[in-house]
Amino acid sequence: MISRRRDILLNALKLFDLAVVVLCFGLAAVPTSGVGHTISIADFFSMRVKVGNCFIFLGLIVLWHVLFSMCGLYASRRLSGRAAEVADIVKATALGTLCLAGVSLLFHIRMASLPFVVVFWALSTLMLVCSRLMMRAVLAQTRLHGRNLRHMLIVGSNARAVQFADKIQSRPELGYRVIGFADQPWDGIGQVSERGYSLACNLDSLPDFLRRSVVDEVVIALPIRSFHDDASRIAALCEEQGILSRVLTNIFNLKMTRSHAEDLEGDSWITHHNGVSEGWPLVAKRVVDFVVALVAVIVILPVMLLVALVIKRTSPGPVLFAQKRVGHNKRKFTMYKFRTMVVDAEKQMEQLQHLNEVSGPVFKIKNDPRVTPIGKFLRKTSLDEVPQLFSVLRGDMSLVGPRPLPIRDYEGFNEDWQRRRFSVKPGITCLWQVQGRSSISFEKWMELDLQYIDKWSFWLDLQILLQTIPAVLKGSGAV
Repeated sequence: MISRRRDILLNALKLFDLAVVVLCFGLAAVPTSGVGHTISIADFFSMRVKVGNCFIFLGLIVLWHVLFSMCGLYASRRLSGRAAEVADIVKATALGTLCLAGVSLLFHIRMASLPFVVVFWALSTLMLVCSRLMMRAVLAQTRLHGRNLRHMLIVGSNARAVQFADKIQSRPELGYRVIGFADQPWDGIGQVSERGYSLACNLDSLPDFLRRSVVDEVVIALPIRSFHDDASRIAALCEEQGILSRVLTNIFNLKMTRSHAEDLEGDSWITHHNGVSEGWPLVAKRVVDFVVALVAVIVILPVMLLVALVIKRTSPGPVLFAQKRVGHNKRKFTMYKFRTMVVDAEKQMEQLQHLNEVSGPVFKIKNDPRVTPIGKFLRKTSLDEVPQLFSVLRGDMSLVGPRPLPIRDYEGFNEDWQRRRFSVKPGITCLWQVQGRSSISFEKWMELDLQYIDKWSFWLDLQILLQTIPAVLKGSGAV
């Protein structure tokens, strides 16, 4: 009965979403159909509508429905936050609007102008977000009054299981009721009753408890290593009886990683990752990197040619300095810079090691005797970094990211936590550049790189790029 009622409500929600899309389509046509142009009701009903356009419009409605389903708008949102649902709605309406724009260009639909598309996207996003937030509020109030509740049994009584129960109970608007715990007797089982919960059954009597009790969901929080067979048996038992089962994914007690489930042809696994490891944000970042780098190369090409000519005329040796650097996930690549030192600079490094002014494995000297006169100017203005734009175009680097380090520096790392900086593509600029560059200690440098990874967003990239300009003009920390 509950399943049938849920299906009815879900289908009603799907129809409501499509009605909102159609309404927004009509509303978007009002302000974009021509200023000061009005038609009478009789004229409106006498307008001729082409059959082909009707089929196109119906096709778009079906496509929007598919996109909404793919973006998870009809999945259970009981445990997801508002921000995640809003993000999925924005993604769905953006994809639907792009499809509308593409179809309009393909079939030469004059009505779908740029202003129309923008207004349609804004209206549909706003109305769908508002409707979902209102629905969340109504459901929350319903659950707070004891209706639409789900009975949850937690298998396992370790600290992780009890903490999970506390989180669930602290959010009554989610509509969960922890009916108890199931576990074998052990020294720490007393913490269940101490926190106000009850021990519903042991693992041996669990099958019988599931047969005679109201249980909507079973959360498996057993130690996987020592209770793998029991966890497998319980999951199979839930599958047999049609009871939803969940497994707490943080089985390794990881502190900084985020987790999500994936599936490949029936095989499922849990992925743990730091920052953004894949998906459309990285695709968008790559597109922005390529476009900006390409435009920058075209614009400053005359300056690059002039710098190359000056280097060639003032110092013997090649114009470019090429060096193997450590990139994304320790991939080696060749990075190019305008040469600012004498040709045998790397061979002289051993003799100058006692003059190193930077902590850690990095080698920096403020008044490096190997730097050429023109090299000092190039470093001060950061013009020596410009050829790295070609590494961005190739995909070895990004505009913003931790600085790529030479292999020698990488081999000098003595802490594994520092190597997390290589989990993203290296960049031309990052927090290190805008907060002092060589005047910052190595440890602080590594901390800034990890801070960038953990807090990455397009807005942070834009902030760093904007802050890089004054930092370069001041020559802050450049050596």
